[in-house]
Amino acid sequence: MDTALTAEQHEIRRTLRDLLARHTGPDAISAAVGTAEGYDPALWRRLAGDLGLPGLALGEDYGGAGCTATELALACEETGRALLPSPLLATAALAAPLIAALGTPDQRAALLPRMADGTLTAALALPGGSLSTALGLTGDNLDGTWAGGGRAGGVQAHGKAGERRLYGEADRVLDGHSAGLLLVAAHAGGYPRSRTQLFLVPGDAPGLVRTRLTALDETRPLASVELRDTPAELLGPDGTADAAAALADAGRAAAAVLAAEAVGTAASALEHTVEYVKTREQFGRAVGSFQAVKHRLADLYVRVEAARSAAYHAARDPEAGPLALAQALEAARITTGEAVQLHGGIGFTWEHEAHRYLKRAAGDELLFGPVHRLRDHAAHRAGLFGPATAASGVPHGAGVR
Repeated sequence: MDTALTAEQHEIRRTLRDLLARHTGPDAISAAVGTAEGYDPALWRRLAGDLGLPGLALGEDYGGAGCTATELALACEETGRALLPSPLLATAALAAPLIAALGTPDQRAALLPRMADGTLTAALALPGGSLSTALGLTGDNLDGTWAGGGRAGGVQAHGKAGERRLYGEADRVLDGHSAGLLLVAAHAGGYPRSRTQLFLVPGDAPGLVRTRLTALDETRPLASVELRDTPAELLGPDGTADAAAALADAGRAAAAVLAAEAVGTAASALEHTVEYVKTREQFGRAVGSFQAVKHRLADLYVRVEAARSAAYHAARDPEAGPLALAQALEAARITTGEAVQLHGGIGFTWEHEAHRYLKRAAGDELLFGPVHRLRDHAAHRAGLFGPATAASGVPHGAGVR
């Protein structure tokens, strides 16, 4: 496989890095996360309108650029470097692929062009609080337990076709407080024959209550979503689509994009640390001149580059997505932790930039991990602990602890 980037891909990276260098930074990030949207709307319009980021991986028939997951991963690596708060991940990597896979022709025509040009943002609202399990990354999602159990669990869908109403709540919804469209997973059909399906809920729908939550990483806005007899439209023609399989497919593809973003975070933290140890002096010489520090930085460099290779391999082969994500999240956690250590006393101050990288790495693992469960489920899918099934490997909850 040829893993070298094309000239066009290098140009995407250069253009986006230059733009973000001019419009992001500690002060700009603080101002962006303090807005009602949780990001800079003007910068988002420029990223979407001028560069077409949300439509990179969408087909040209729907206003996208018709590129591949590699281009989207490149863009997210750069946004990860800048710790950019934006709805790109929730809209382009999670919601858009599901609408493209399950939506009717009318739904795709009505929604995807607006998502491609950035005028419509979207969020995936999954009850149960485990985004990684619902996406089939850390466990089997076929039995639907991730969507809540019992008659009162999760989100319930009532009514006839065309007149569906949702009741329930979902927690820790990425960008859920500001998205113009919610994709909500809900139980439909009545117990015990209930199945989980995906529904479209406009952001201004009656009975929809959204509350922004306090998160460890303020650049990753999370929300609590309550649905109180809220009207919704079924995603797809007749409810026969396999939502769990679609979520798992989307999860594996999104894992590669997430991995690239985590690599960007780790790489930027490492670069800032290298620059700092060149200037910080101890015992009359730069800290970076000590052999022990050089060894630590060299180990981090190898870890980040290995994670980058895994992320771009996964962008071409989504089956490798969960393992690439595990490697990237681990690299980000270790690298950002070392960045705080190597910055010395100033690195331990909560306001220092090194802490932003650490909080991004920790928050991502809480949201999309943990690493050991990503690897455990990938090992079961590969049949390392016994015969793998065609769908997702093992019963829910099984694995090495």
